Amino acid sequence: MLIVVGILIVLFAVFGGFAIDGGHLAALFQPVELFMIAGAAIGAFMIGNDKESILTTLKAFPSIFKSHNRSKVLYLDLITLLYELLTKIRKEGLMSIEDDIENIYESPVFSKYPEVLEDSHLMEFLTDYLRLMVSGNVDSYQIENLMDVELEAHHTDEDLPIQVISKMADGLPAFGIVAAVMGVVHTMESVGIPPNELGILIAKALVGTFLGILISYGFIGPVAARLEQKLSINMMAYQCIKVTIIASLNGYSPPIACEFGRKALSSRTRPSFRELEYHIKQAKGK
Repeated sequence: MLIVVGILIVLFAVFGGFAIDGGHLAALFQPVELFMIAGAAIGAFMIGNDKESILTTLKAFPSIFKSHNRSKVLYLDLITLLYELLTKIRKEGLMSIEDDIENIYESPVFSKYPEVLEDSHLMEFLTDYLRLMVSGNVDSYQIENLMDVELEAHHTDEDLPIQVISKMADGLPAFGIVAAVMGVVHTMESVGIPPNELGILIAKALVGTFLGILISYGFIGPVAARLEQKLSINMMAYQCIKVTIIASLNGYSPPIACEFGRKALSSRTRPSFRELEYHIKQAKGK
């Protein structure tokens, strides 16, 4: 919803302000200029990216209209799930969670947290490292390094459409200048026409620069910024899991390890200590 509101505000502020100042909106309707700018941008997009990058970027565009699911409730469920798993390990041994991590959708522990289970990538990250813990003696430093490598690879994958869209936004003002230059060339070759017609040609040329800058900074650039923000928010859940597991491997008790994980979250969505304590007590009663 905020995306749509933002688009309407940009359009109203720019075109409404132009109309209020006495400008003629019809003069800004230049489909040929728009065709040149959009066509050049799409062509450059295809030249600069392989098929996989193009498909990944196209899939990322619709996600800006979806709100992220990283709410306080999800983090409460995630940390409580980690608490239950670590407590079970401490009481019954590492092998006690083997069936849980191999069949998470049938596990009596995991199934209590359906919102967390919906994120398949997050669950894969968690179960992979729990599986390593079950498989034998693991060094916490090596596991931490492996987690860092995986998180960096995950960040690189998720960052790909952001980089592609950012470069597209950077190029649009230049393509607007290209369209404007083409308009100037057309104007210069028509210097013999009456002044009023010459003025129309000059106006068309200037619209090219205007459109390139508006599309870049008013629409495409903010899309990249929105995707970057979502990536930053999504990564916190992985950091929470990482910090909690490493704390557990270093010998901390489940409550302390989960407190480490809680501290890895943003203050905007981080549950308080009391909220987490109450949520864990509620989970124990289920």
